[in-house]
Amino acid sequence: MVEPSRDLNAAQARHHLQQLEEEHGELKSQLSIVRISEPIFSPDTESSDSSPSKRHSDVSAFDNPTPASLEADLTHYKELFSKLRFSYVEQVTKEKFLRAIVGDPPLVVGHNENVELEAQLAVVKAELKARKEEVREMVEEMEKMGRDIATRYKNVQLRITQLADLPESIENLESTVAALRATQNSNANASSSQNLPLPATLSLLAEREAELAALNRQIVTAQNTLPRKTREAEAMERELGILERRKAEATMQAKEAQRKKQEGESDGLEETGRWYRSAGEALKKLVGVEG
Repeated sequence: MVEPSRDLNAAQARHHLQQLEEEHGELKSQLSIVRISEPIFSPDTESSDSSPSKRHSDVSAFDNPTPASLEADLTHYKELFSKLRFSYVEQVTKEKFLRAIVGDPPLVVGHNENVELEAQLAVVKAELKARKEEVREMVEEMEKMGRDIATRYKNVQLRITQLADLPESIENLESTVAALRATQNSNANASSSQNLPLPATLSLLAEREAELAALNRQIVTAQNTLPRKTREAEAMERELGILERRKAEATMQAKEAQRKKQEGESDGLEETGRWYRSAGEALKKLVGVEG
């Protein structure tokens, strides 16, 4: 049988499949059941006029045998041969008996001869029993071999059926490979990270995964500190509002004081400032005296 190569295109697969089908056809022609219904005697030894009648059996058809039909055939032919053997033994016994009676002189068998014949018969029976045992073992071995051949034959048929779909699968794979190569050629100007070999790609992937893990940890930390930061921001916003209001009030007071100063009006701030300065000088002198 032809062993298919690993690298096959569609044409080579079809060629191997054709060879397998041819070998399968030869094997199928060889796997045929022996037709017991054929004439026993060869036509070369006897003429067609004197040839014995053919024995046919209608138990099962040999064209499409099955285990059940073969078992039925075997049982049928065992019965036929058993009847045939009985008829043959009966006919031969009658013939010998008649020849012994009508012979001249008649054949008279004594007791001693009967004893000798019984001893010979015992030997023949023992030999026949041994032959039957050999035949039984041969039949068992042939049945085992037949089952093995049938299983292998079914496996061959299954493999041939699977190989029948192989050319189409190869064509599909070739078209897919061609499309992938065209896509690869069109993306030849892509970034270098997309054209790395497998080890470098795996290393880059590990780095990206490590960076992603670090970012995830930072996100978790930020999410944990987010409520506290939110409260601090809200407090700062409240303080900022207060300071902005104070700034606005101070700005308005400064503008009002500047306006009054330009108009010559006194708002009491200068007097207050002078009082604070005099008070401060007095305190300094007092402190200096005490020091």
